[in-house]
Amino acid sequence: MRDLPEPPGVPDHRSADRYLLWLARRQWASLTWGSLVSGAYTTCGVLSAAALGAAIDSGLADGDSDDLLLWCGVLTGLTLIRVVIVPFHERTTSFNWYASAYRTVQSVTGRAVALGPTLTRRLPSGEVVAVGTDDIDQIGEFFEDSVRGPGAVVSIAVAAALMLAAHTVFGLAVLAAVPLITVGMVPLLRSLSRRQTHQRDHQAELTTIAGDLVAGLRVLRGVGGERAFVRRYRDESRRVRDAGVRVGWTDACLQAARTLLPGLLLVGVVWYGARLALEGALTLGLLVAFYGYTRALGEDVRRLMLVASLYVSARVAAGRITGVLGLAHDHPDPAHPRPEPEGPCDLRDPVSGVTVTAGEVTGVVCAGPSDATAVAARLGRYREDCAELVERSTGRTVSLRDLPLKRVRERVLVAANDAHLFSGRLRDELDPGGDLSDAHLARIVRAAHAGDVVERSPLGWDTVLAERGREHSGGEQQRLRLARALAVAPEVLVLVEPASAVDVHTEGIIAQRLAGQRLGRTTALITTSPLLLAHTDRVCLVRDGRVVAEGTHRTLLASNPDYAATVAGSAAVEEGR
Repeated sequence: MRDLPEPPGVPDHRSADRYLLWLARRQWASLTWGSLVSGAYTTCGVLSAAALGAAIDSGLADGDSDDLLLWCGVLTGLTLIRVVIVPFHERTTSFNWYASAYRTVQSVTGRAVALGPTLTRRLPSGEVVAVGTDDIDQIGEFFEDSVRGPGAVVSIAVAAALMLAAHTVFGLAVLAAVPLITVGMVPLLRSLSRRQTHQRDHQAELTTIAGDLVAGLRVLRGVGGERAFVRRYRDESRRVRDAGVRVGWTDACLQAARTLLPGLLLVGVVWYGARLALEGALTLGLLVAFYGYTRALGEDVRRLMLVASLYVSARVAAGRITGVLGLAHDHPDPAHPRPEPEGPCDLRDPVSGVTVTAGEVTGVVCAGPSDATAVAARLGRYREDCAELVERSTGRTVSLRDLPLKRVRERVLVAANDAHLFSGRLRDELDPGGDLSDAHLARIVRAAHAGDVVERSPLGWDTVLAERGREHSGGEQQRLRLARALAVAPEVLVLVEPASAVDVHTEGIIAQRLAGQRLGRTTALITTSPLLLAHTDRVCLVRDGRVVAEGTHRTLLASNPDYAATVAGSAAVEEGR
C-alpha cells in the first residue's frame, strides 16, 4: 500500500508542457508500470485474434483435433490473463489520477500560501477557484488514461508484425490507414483546445461574479444594485453556456470520428480480406485473424484519440496552473539575506518613527485611519518601505526587507480585523499546529475573554465553525481572532484595534488580561481605545505619518491636547456602543 499524497517537489512552471512533463517524471515508476500493464492487456487481445485464426485453420481446414484443442487452450489462457490484468490496470490508473491531482493540489496550495494577499490581488477569485477544482480534475483524468497510449502503441506494433508476416500487402494497407486516421484528428483537436480555453476563461469570470454576488449581497441590496448585478451574472452565464455548447459540439465530432474512422477501416478490411480469401490468397483462419487485428487496431486508435483529447484539456488546465505557480510575490525574498539579529530586538518603523520596544506593550495612536493602516503594514513587512529590527545589545539594524519572508512571518505577526476565520473545528482554528494542551488553550481563550463562545457550545473545543465564523456575532469573531493570535505567541505581536467590536465592559476585561498574557513580550497596540492604552508601557502619537509625541498614556492625556482629543473621540464612540 502506498501513501498519498506524496511529497510534491519543486514544480516546473515555465510552460504547460513542462509542467505536465514534470508531473510525469515525478511518477515515472507508476506510469511505466501502468503502460506495461496496459500493453500486456491489449497485446493479449491481438494474440487472441491470432489464436482464434490458428484454431479455425487447424480444426476446420486441416481437421486436426489436437491442434484445435491446443489453440483453444491458448485462447482460454490469454482470456484468463486479461481477466487477471484488469484489477492491476484499474489500481494503477486510479493511483496515477490521485498522485498527479494531489501533487498539483499540494503545489498550488503551497504557492497560494506563500503568495498570501498577492494571489488575490493578481488573480480574480473565480480563477483561483477554477484552478483548485476543474483544472486539477483535468490533470488527474489525463494521467489516469495516459498509460493507454503506450499500451496502444505496443498493441499496434504486435498487430503490425503479425499482419506483415501473414500477408505483406494486406498488412501494409491496414497499417498505412492507422496514422492517416490519427493525423485526420489534428484539426478537431486544435479546435477543441481553442474552444476549451475560451470556455475556461468565461467559467472563471462567472465564478468570480458569483463569489462577489454572495459576499456583497447585503451591500448590493442596500444600494439597489442587486438587479444590475444579477443581470450581469445572467449575461455571463449565457456566454459560459454558449462556449460550453461549442466545446460540446467539437467533442461530439471527436467522439463520432473515433467511432466512424476505425469502423470504416474495419469495413475495408472485411471487404478486401474476403476478396483475398475467395482468391485463395488468405485462409479462412487468417481472414478471421485479420478481422480481429483490425478490431484491436480500431480500439487502439480510439485509445490514442482519447489520450490526445485528454492531453488537450490537461494542457489548457496546466497553463492556468502554471499561471498561479509563476506569480511573483509582491515582496520577494532578498537575493542575499542578512544574518538575523539575536536576542531582544526593538521593531522600528523609520518612516513614521514608531519604535516598538522589546519586552513591552507599546501603544500607537494614529490621528487618521490611513496612518494606522500604513504603520501596521510597515511593521509587518507588507510594504517595501518596511520596518527594521534593532538588536538591543549591539544596536545592529537589519531591515525586514533583508530577511527571508518566512522568518519575518514567524517573528512578527500583524493581527488585523480583516483576518479570516476558517471553517473547521474550533480547536484547529485556535491552535493550527495542534501543540497546545486544553489547559493552555483555555488560558489563552480566557485572555481574549472568549470563554463564553466555547462554553455555549455543547461540543466545546470540537465545535465546527462555519466559513468566516458567520454563526457568531462580530464581537465574538473578533475575540476568536484575538485568541488565535495570542495562541501563536510570536516574538512581536502587532494588534490593530483588537477590541473595536465589543462593548466597553468586555473591552476593559480584554485590556487587563491582554497585558498579562503578553507580559515580557514585544507587543504593539495600534488603537485609540483609552481602556487598552491605559495598560501600555509607552504610547506613540502619529499625525500626518510621523510620530509627534511619546510618553505614557497618563502623561500624554494630561499634557498633549491633540492626543487627548483623539482618545476622547474614541471614548465617545465607545460610550455610544
